[in-house]
Amino acid sequence: MATVKSLLKGKMNFINKLEDQVRRANSLLCVGLDSDIEKLSGEKDQFVFNKKIIEATHDLVCSYKLNTAFYESTGHLGIIALKKTCDYLREKYPEIPIIIDGKRGDIGNTNREYVQFVFSYLGGDAVTVNPYLGEEAIGPFLDEKDSGIIILCKTSNPGSGEFQNLEIDGEPLYKSVARNVSRKWNKNNNCLLVVGATYPQELKEIRQIVGEDMWFLVPGVGSQGGDLKATLNAGLNKKRKGLIINFSRSIIFAGNPREEAIKLRDEINKHRNMTVG
Repeated sequence: MATVKSLLKGKMNFINKLEDQVRRANSLLCVGLDSDIEKLSGEKDQFVFNKKIIEATHDLVCSYKLNTAFYESTGHLGIIALKKTCDYLREKYPEIPIIIDGKRGDIGNTNREYVQFVFSYLGGDAVTVNPYLGEEAIGPFLDEKDSGIIILCKTSNPGSGEFQNLEIDGEPLYKSVARNVSRKWNKNNNCLLVVGATYPQELKEIRQIVGEDMWFLVPGVGSQGGDLKATLNAGLNKKRKGLIINFSRSIIFAGNPREEAIKLRDEINKHRNMTVG
């Protein structure tokens, strides 16, 4: 297990860092710091809000996820809040992985600039990316050997099937994405997949395609209607791991974020212990 001192000295491989934190916190819970400024009270300072959530939940999570849209929407002040939040986590809780949810995807030259923003400027440990432009285009991300590259596969939104379920050579596109990522793109063992909790059957199929070792970022439990038990039954690997279960609004805007995080972590662990891999 990595020590805090070693984490401060340099960047640690994302998967190793994630697995260490999962063991440390006994948790697959990821808290999404989607601090919608319209829902904040008082001075509406996103960093101050995030800091309170972090202090209330840091011992309960396997990671934090920051969706850049909630910061980009407020202009330069939002980017400052995003940067300050990442800096705070790196300085005070360097053992906790930071996922930057930007769903980036463009031609290679542009992606090199995204890489600089996410990993050098923000200091993120992982990023979500769009596979639509192919392996060649997202190569600058895949080349970041110590970073987690989390690739959209079967997303949680109701309209995801418009393209993701189109058949390619007799199978839906999301299966082709899963197969390509696991067999061709994952040369550095740094790839993960985004698979929504709203599609447990598809989650099960994707687990069968990619095998036991690949981790999934799983949105969609709770407010989007995904069932936690069905998600864990479908996606956990034989080690009762392999899933990063994201909750955002239900925790950060709860009356007591810590109590809500404890409840959700414990519910996840109850089902982990009951699930037969």
